Amino acid sequence: MKKLLLTGFEPFLSFTVNPTMKIVEELNGTKIGRYEVMSRVLSVDFSQSGDQLIHYLKELKPDAVISLGLAGGRYKITPERVAINVKDGAADNQGHIPLDETIQIDGEPGYFSTLPIRSMVDELIKEGLPAAISNTAGTYLCNNVMYEALHYAKMNNLDVPSGFIHIPASHELAIQHGKIPSWSHVDLKRSIEICIEVLGKE
Repeated sequence: MKKLLLTGFEPFLSFTVNPTMKIVEELNGTKIGRYEVMSRVLSVDFSQSGDQLIHYLKELKPDAVISLGLAGGRYKITPERVAINVKDGAADNQGHIPLDETIQIDGEPGYFSTLPIRSMVDELIKEGLPAAISNTAGTYLCNNVMYEALHYAKMNNLDVPSGFIHIPASHELAIQHGKIPSWSHVDLKRSIEICIEVLGKE
């Protein structure tokens, strides 16, 4: 059976709950389609998150990588099309606020996801779960780890499908936050299971 590295993030900014953390913890060790899921939670820290992800890639040697992130305010599951070589935006959990920083000096301006994102979106919609491809992962931590994984694969000639999926807030988080759309945890978790199933068919 193939191995899938599935990552999520700890809570950050005004989001006191991060549904990606709960999803990856619950899916850890499960078998979905052709994959056994190995889950890890990343720090919301520009100086550490990329190194953490690369460490897990070296340690676990997965056959595929899916990283998850919260997009509070979005109302669809949105696999990301591209990551760019820029760190910029709000403060991370250590208070660092990057401004026009480069992720990798020797890296390409951008890398396209190597996940079957169109097939994932099509299957999610078929199953009654709103989804769309997103053309920007932003410049915050989500873009950072997506870029780092794709850059590592490119530099090491690894045939490891890799990419990023943003998910909406959970009901629990939306109740706390007050002004963002939300999904049930059951539907959020099921959507990621579907994406993994699709990946296993490619």
